[in-house]
Amino acid sequence: MSVVGVQLPGREARWRDPSPASVDDAVAAIVDEVRSLVSGQPLVVFGHSFGALLGYEVTRVLGNQYDAWPAALIVAACRPPHMWIGAGHGLASDDDALARLFNGRDLDDDELDEDSRELFLAVLRKDTELSLTYRDPQRAPVRCQLWAWGGDRDDTVVASDLAEWQDYAAGEFTQREFAGGHYFPGERLDRVLQELDPLRSDSPLGGTLA
Repeated sequence: MSVVGVQLPGREARWRDPSPASVDDAVAAIVDEVRSLVSGQPLVVFGHSFGALLGYEVTRVLGNQYDAWPAALIVAACRPPHMWIGAGHGLASDDDALARLFNGRDLDDDELDEDSRELFLAVLRKDTELSLTYRDPQRAPVRCQLWAWGGDRDDTVVASDLAEWQDYAAGEFTQREFAGGHYFPGERLDRVLQELDPLRSDSPLGGTLA
């Protein structure tokens, strides 16, 4: 299995690149990159939080426009698409709310200086502002396995939110709960990899989109 990471412009190592103007622009750019890297190979799309919303849209575009449905879409710590519409209005302008969301990462002071903290908060703000451009897909289904994962201590995305992803599954739907908070994939990487084993053994996957 190969892993293909996604980093949006205007963030981290691409900080100086212009940010996408809309979710549609971001998805189109990701799809172009994915098709050039893993065209014709089995693919699993994995996304966390806002990245999972982008993953859902990438999956839809790959399937509907290019007849290249991934083997599975895995959404982690992410509310279903209809719950994103307008949800970021307060968060985008509320520094305290952004800070509470970021503090869920539970990083020690020696792991993060103040400049790095401000940089991460700026990235969160950009993602929130970008989410405001999202248009309701009217529960358009994905024709692949759909797995919805959450942390049992996540106050942002709860189990009942994850359950509503079933409305977006044209095929098999699976919901899993992990120990941890909103950032559980990083906290429980061993368990995450263990849960991916069935997908790896069912087919020689060519890439994982994170």
